Amino acid sequence: MEIQPYNDKFKEQMILVWENSVRATHDFLVPSDIDYYKKIVSSIDFNSFPVFCLTEVDTVLGFIGIAENKIEMLFLAPEHIGKGFGKTLMNFAINELDVNKVDVNEQNYNAVNFYSKFGFLPYDRTDKDDEGKDYPILKMQLDIKK
Repeated sequence: MEIQPYNDKFKEQMILVWENSVRATHDFLVPSDIDYYKKIVSSIDFNSFPVFCLTEVDTVLGFIGIAENKIEMLFLAPEHIGKGFGKTLMNFAINELDVNKVDVNEQNYNAVNFYSKFGFLPYDRTDKDDEGKDYPILKMQLDIKK
């Protein structure tokens, strides 16, 4: 298992990881919104910001994208959730990339708890997501006292 910088050969796998992860963990999303967001994710130029893939023999297990010390995306294939792979990506992001912020769907309780375990605390909240949809977002930052 290794963490590799994004490579175009990973994109198709990443979209599949994203979709499977969202369907497994975002039960608050309506199916049409999953399709809506999938189009957005599929159009992202993953070369335009730092993205790292957790791979095993060129199979993407998960990935993380960063912009200005903020986690923009972190997704794991559902079969790899709860096995320490998210922790591996988080430790890499915090220790190597100086990440200190993340926005997370408030209704994704497991994700909120996951980030809290690393010392992230809510500092702001929005009623809608970046697309203007009614999915509240918690803005969290790393508690520097931890």
